Amino acid sequence: MLALVGGGEWTPGCEFDRELLEAAGTERVVILPTAAAYEHPERRCLAGAEWFGQLGAEVEAVMVLRRADAEDAGAADVVRRARFVYLSGGSPLHLRSVLKDSLVFDALREAWQGGAVVAGSGAGAMALTDPMVDPRGGALTVGLGLVDRLAVVPQSEDGGQDPAGEKLHRSIVLAPAGLPVVVIPERTALLRDPAGHWRAAGQGEPVVYVNGEPDPLGIGALT
Repeated sequence: MLALVGGGEWTPGCEFDRELLEAAGTERVVILPTAAAYEHPERRCLAGAEWFGQLGAEVEAVMVLRRADAEDAGAADVVRRARFVYLSGGSPLHLRSVLKDSLVFDALREAWQGGAVVAGSGAGAMALTDPMVDPRGGALTVGLGLVDRLAVVPQSEDGGQDPAGEKLHRSIVLAPAGLPVVVIPERTALLRDPAGHWRAAGQGEPVVYVNGEPDPLGIGALT
């Protein structure tokens, strides 16, 4: 299962994490705080440990913060063997530069293809798709491509820097014909099951844009 979360991870309203734990069949979550490398990543990991502890699970933080870390065979092995991997929020551009074509990302893909749950929140959600929305101006750029032909805009990621919605508008209108751009509210998850079907969970409702307009099928446009 894949979970793309609109931000606000590990806070009340994200009770869908219980379902993710059940789907993973584990009580252990591997957290990659890569996107938060310059934003006190240890604090993100502690927040995740506290949250999942309340859900009866334990956390293992894998501190992949630089490119060299992403080429570490030991870190890759931990990710490969994990049943639930969670990528935190932060900078999607840093996350992409660290993980792209790395041992750790190859291991993440192997784990997911082997049935593991992968979740990304905020920057983590943005970077897992290809194309990826560039947060600097809203144009589309290359992402990690765990899933393709999809772009997401977590509502938490504008940080108050896009009050008029100009960057979001560019993301929508610059998207290639037929490419869905999904706006995901905080504490809301866009979930993809192993069969490739999408649905929403959490506090809000994602909005799917295709060809510059909200698609009347909503999430159904993704299946």
